[in-house]
Amino acid sequence: MADATITLFEAIGGEWTVKALTRRFYELMDTLPEAAHCRAVHPKDMSMSEQKLTEYLIGYLGGPPVYVEKYGHPRLRARHFIAEIGPQERDEWLLCFSRALDETIPSEKLRQIIREPIERLAFHMQNRE
Repeated sequence: MADATITLFEAIGGEWTVKALTRRFYELMDTLPEAAHCRAVHPKDMSMSEQKLTEYLIGYLGGPPVYVEKYGHPRLRARHFIAEIGPQERDEWLLCFSRALDETIPSEKLRQIIREPIERLAFHMQNRE
């Protein structure tokens, strides 16, 4: 009997769901007034940011390691040192991600499995007070 374990990537619906999540995340960041500080540290055109986050999340959630194959080790904190990320930017990023997660993944259990490490990651990305 084969192992019936599936990845989180598969459980949420695969690439289509990850793309929907990241698309909604960047839409929220671009339109919510309460995300203005977070939006300000991103480039005017966020399409490359969206693509990279999609690729990162695909691998992070157990899908193909697309990001690593293209760019190498994520080194997320080092790659984000160019942006000043304080508590406000961090919290606004989390607001957008949390809302996008709630809107794109129906299962509360799966959302919680994703949300907790993403929150820890967001706090790790903070590079100023």
